[in-house]
Parts: sequence; C-alpha cells; structure tokens
Amino acid sequence: MSAALHAVANSPEADAAGLAALEARLRQDLAWLDLPAPAWVPPREIDGRRMLDVAVIGAGMAGLAVAAELRLLGIDNVMAFDAAPAGFEGPWLTHARMQTLRSPKQLAGPALRLPALTFRAWYEAQFGREQWEALYKIPREQWMAYLRWYRSVLDLPVHNDTRLALLRPRADGFSELEFVPAAGVSGASGSGDRVIARHVVLATGREGTGGPALPALASNLPPHLRAHSSDAIDFAALRGKRVGVVGAGASAFDNAACALEAGAARVDLFVRRATLPAINKLTGIGSPGLVHGFADLDDDWKWRFLHYAGQTQTPPPRDSVLRVSRHPNARFHLSSPLETLAHEGNTIIVSTPKGRYELDYLIFATGFHTWIDTRPEFAAIAPHVRRWDARYAPPAARPSEELASSPDLDRRFAFQEREAGACPALARIHCFNHAASLSHGKVAGDIPAISDGAQRLARAIASMLFDADRERHYAALEAFDKAELLGDEWTDADAPASSPSS
Repeated sequence: MSAALHAVANSPEADAAGLAALEARLRQDLAWLDLPAPAWVPPREIDGRRMLDVAVIGAGMAGLAVAAELRLLGIDNVMAFDAAPAGFEGPWLTHARMQTLRSPKQLAGPALRLPALTFRAWYEAQFGREQWEALYKIPREQWMAYLRWYRSVLDLPVHNDTRLALLRPRADGFSELEFVPAAGVSGASGSGDRVIARHVVLATGREGTGGPALPALASNLPPHLRAHSSDAIDFAALRGKRVGVVGAGASAFDNAACALEAGAARVDLFVRRATLPAINKLTGIGSPGLVHGFADLDDDWKWRFLHYAGQTQTPPPRDSVLRVSRHPNARFHLSSPLETLAHEGNTIIVSTPKGRYELDYLIFATGFHTWIDTRPEFAAIAPHVRRWDARYAPPAARPSEELASSPDLDRRFAFQEREAGACPALARIHCFNHAASLSHGKVAGDIPAISDGAQRLARAIASMLFDADRERHYAALEAFDKAELLGDEWTDADAPASSPSS
C-alpha cells in the first residue's frame, strides 16, 4: 500500500463537528472581508427572459473556481453546466487513474486566497494535524470529496446531467447555448434546451477545445480492441489478457497499473524515446513570476518556453512508475514507436523497431489535441476562431503542431476573430482550459495556479460587464440622492443675520 493510502486507511473517523467549525470560520472570514460583494450587474432580458450574465461550461475544479470568484465579486447571475452527475465532475472518479494527485499536498488549489477554503483546512478539520503531517499526497477520491464540499459550502449553482449541444454566437454579441440531457440520463430536464448568456466560460479541462489525440495507426483497429486513456475502460475485462499501452506520460503508467492490478497476463509499454524523461522543467521555474509574467511575454518567448517544455516532456511521477515496475509481467519497450498496427480477428499485431508483439487490447495514452473544429458543439464558432498559426511563425528549429493549433486568446481569455467583425460574440466567449496555455500560461487547469487564473478571468469579466452597462451605471450615479449631510451640521458664518422677531 502506498504511503498516501496507508495514511488514509489508518486515519480516524471524519470529525463532523470539526468540519462544521471550519465552515463557521469560512463564513466569518467572508464576513470580515465583506464578501460576497452585493450584486451590482443590471439585469438584461431577451424575449421576456433574463439572460445569464455568465454561463460556465464545466463544473470541475476550474469551473467551480471561476463561478466562486464571480460570486465573490458580486456577479450572482451565474450558472455552471456539466454533463456529469453531481459529485462526479472532472476526471477524478472517471478516467483519472492515479492513486494520488501529482501536485504537492500543501498547494492552495482553488481556495482563492481564503485559508479556510483550502484542502488542508478541510482535511485537518476532519482528521487532525497529525494525520495531515502523515499524509504523503492527496488521494484522488479525497480530492473529489473536497471539491464536492467546496461546491456545497459556497452554494455554487450547477446544472448537472446537462451537455452542451451547440454554442451559437448571436448578431447582438451574446451567445445562445443549446443543451441536451447527458448520455444515459433519461427524462432529465437539465437546464431546459436554450439559454442566452452575455458571457460564456469554457472550463472544459484537459480536453479544452479539442479532444483525445490518437495516431493515424489507431484507425487500423476496431473500437473494441482499443481505447484512449481518457475513455471508460472495463479493466476487469482485461484479466488474463495481453495489454499494450502507448506512451510514457503519467496517464500511460496509471492505465498500465490499473490493467496489471486487474490481473492482466502482461502489459507492454511502448515508448518512442530512448529513455523516460526524468526532469519536470517547468517545476524548476515555478513561481509567482511565471504565473503573472507569462501572459506579458512576447510571442517568441511564450513559444520558446512551452516548446522547450513540450520537447523535454513532463516525466511520469516516480510513484506511478514504481506502481507498474513492481509487477514482473510489466515490460518496458524504449525506442519503440509503433511502425505498423494490424489485427487478425481479436489479436492485435504491433510492430516496432524492436520486434513484433501480439496483444488482446491496446490503450493509447497519447494526450489531447486542441483542434476546435473537431468539436460539434463549437461548430458555429470554430470557423471564426483565430489560432496561433495565424499569429506567429516559429523558427524552423521550434515547430509544434499542438502549439500552432492553440487558440489565440486576448488578455481576458477570450477568443479572437480570424476576420475582424465577422463574429463579435467571440469577445465574450472565454477559453479557461488547457488550450489557454500558450496565451496565458498554466493558469487554467492545473492545481498550482488555478486560483490566480480564476481571479484574472473573473476580474476581466467584471470589467467588461461594467463597461457594457456604463450608461446605466452613469444614470444610477446621477439618480442617487441619499444625502450624507442634512444641513443642520454647521452654520454659515458669512450668512446675513436674520432680523429678530418682534
């Protein structure tokens, strides 16, 4: 058992009274800070219905953090939408298959600089300081439990079981969103089928504006013989099977470990590189300077930083590699890119420079792409979205299709038009997910800087909402007539003396 799971298994029963005390402290902290701010955005109606000020697509960690910060800023006409059932948003209980989070346990995550909102506060309130000190890293199931509490304690509005079917820009600059019940949900009313919003935030996680990246060879296999690491995989069905995993990142090792732990006969990992990457370069320069300074770099430096990080790659966590290598039936194949891929019946035939292998199932842990035109729900905006390949031509020594396909976002995380004036609504559609990395840095999906990103975005939206209603705010300024002085607080020494009454 890992150190993290050992600590959880031996922790005492959760202390409900301790959690109640923490929640009382959080309420007091917010009161001392005079938060949330009073609502200040004037309502707008279309066709007799009030528009949402902000629709957040996705209620995982990023979506909750943005919704929370908007509410703290007094923007209360906000709704988040998520296709998952309540409490299962994000990857944590679905395709995230690590035992613990990869981030250090002490990071504040989505706490928005509120100490009582941190995971540590939540954990210590229930299990005590000693158990916190014994905890190695955060088990992913506990992280999901914390996010459920986060949503509950802040009373954040979320429509679950509701999938975005189409995001349609309107001529007036607003967005119309069509929703349908999520797959497998029968009779769910969700949010209704149509919502109009002044601003839209795409808090859509690692998939961002794209989806799973599969090599062209993958199409040589029928769907029942392969999967992407983000797919739902029945690992129990792999018992006694020969399983292959393509990739060398964290998800490759997590999926390989799950197959081994489910009783796979053997697992072969196919890695293109001659050795596993060992150094997480971006961790070495992690600082508030990187968080706040990246967005202000010029294009060439932004590209240089992320291209270098992509070339050197992020190593899988040591714990994840050990979780695989402790199994004698795990085989590592380095310098082994797939050359051919075929199948004979239900037997997969893999060829690499090192040899030929027969498998029963193949998992591609090959990451994600950012091609927005592959997502049907974004079909109405995709032709108008400007990408980095239209903004910047990298030197020949630093090509990257992934970076080139990234959306070119403005300082407010909003999409920009390929052709000026062709789709004004893009200025109010904000990309707060992995696809924002080249424009803004790693602030829109990873735990270390998610609060900084959420606060940057929420403040930008607050500014835009105020500017859009400046005439109404000015009219309110002119109309305000609550007097501070009543006229009896002073005497005008130069006023003519009144004649005494007879």
